Amino acid sequence: MGLLREGDPADFIVVNDLENYEVLQTYIEGQLVAENGKTFIERKKCVPINQFNCKLKKPEDFKIETYGRDTLPVIEALDGQLITNKLDLKIPVIDNCFESDTKNDILKMVVVNRYQNAPVAKAFIRNFGLKSGALASSVAHDSHNIVAVGCDDESLCRAVNLIVANEGGVSCVNNGEEKVVALPVAGLMSADDGFKVAEEYTAIDAMAKSAGSTLGAPFMTLSFMALLVIPHLKLSDKGLFDGTNFKLLFTPDMKLL
Repeated sequence: MGLLREGDPADFIVVNDLENYEVLQTYIEGQLVAENGKTFIERKKCVPINQFNCKLKKPEDFKIETYGRDTLPVIEALDGQLITNKLDLKIPVIDNCFESDTKNDILKMVVVNRYQNAPVAKAFIRNFGLKSGALASSVAHDSHNIVAVGCDDESLCRAVNLIVANEGGVSCVNNGEEKVVALPVAGLMSADDGFKVAEEYTAIDAMAKSAGSTLGAPFMTLSFMALLVIPHLKLSDKGLFDGTNFKLLFTPDMKLL
């Protein structure tokens, strides 16, 4: 522990003990600014800075034509890790389009460019565990486009459009229920009370798990599935990317490059 000296800003916290480390009070420049979980800092209104220029999508925007194939490279998400595996799996086909396979945990994944209207990038991912519905988020490193995983095109569309309508956030749709935590500051942050946002996030995380997700933090995992520089397979708005060989494999509509 350091000692305060004359002229120091006196920024410090008071805790109940050094084992449980429950913060009782917070001081900034010698002034009590928070106590017992409540802040005394005056809230100020802000004008969010954001860039969200894409339009609402339609379910048909998420279709994946087979082009005569029955297998595709599939992203395998790993719980608690940023790396992914690359699998080659057979995907169900209906009316010449690939569809999610909830029985085998192979779900459609999309990336929607949020800065301009562009074709939706599509792929498939394993290990999210959803049995119904969809998840979407504009927290998607590093470009922070909209990334979504879902069991069907209608659910994907609804989840993505919740993000578009709120100009950023995390969303979940399942069996007619919809939740969204709006993040209007750059599509990444909220200007609302921190306790309120934490409560909303806890609720939407629980909803994702009730839809079947087996991941410890489904939205955290989702946020890294478009980060191309981490192997082995990721999806960007430009298409499916092989991080091992550092090259695009498919265009946004899954045509072979």
